[in-house]
Amino acid sequence: MRKFLLSAMLGMFALAGFSQTSLNVKAGMSMTNITDSEMDMKVGYTVGLGVDYQFTNTWYLQSGLNFTGKGAKLSGLKVKSHYMEIPVLAAAKFDIADNMKFVVNAGPYVAVGLGGKAEFEGESFKVFKEYDNKDALLKRFDMGIQYGVGLELSNRYLINLSGQYGFIDTVNNTTKSPKNIAFLISLGYRF
Repeated sequence: MRKFLLSAMLGMFALAGFSQTSLNVKAGMSMTNITDSEMDMKVGYTVGLGVDYQFTNTWYLQSGLNFTGKGAKLSGLKVKSHYMEIPVLAAAKFDIADNMKFVVNAGPYVAVGLGGKAEFEGESFKVFKEYDNKDALLKRFDMGIQYGVGLELSNRYLINLSGQYGFIDTVNNTTKSPKNIAFLISLGYRF
């Protein structure tokens, strides 16, 4: 896992050496839930380092390394999980005013659960580890589709609204098909 993280980060910095590539940082809020359940949305965080690779004046490839808090809640039950995510997005950027671009992007993401806990009636346990001789509550690996829109101001400041829909059933030992779903709002700065 550490080798993968190090390789991903070094790859992003290597790409940044090319003139068509730029790095950015972002931070914001996540609003997440688990589909096919009676749980309610949970508010969390998202922070990350991103890279844009420019093919033409309009078309870009966007990726990065994000850390996002996900989960859901129901009366007496709170599920909090923390994921490391790598999206690979095709993006189109359109000039809409002086120093302002409208961005549309979409593509797959992969995620690995780093940690988290569930709290139920005063008890707490880790969501990605076995508990009381039972399987972990959540599966550690997730993947799905990410899509979004955004604004770029003065080619430096970024405002993004993104959505994610997981393809993998996230909860163990259930007859339903619960998946991660998220909406992310973030502000960023390009170097």
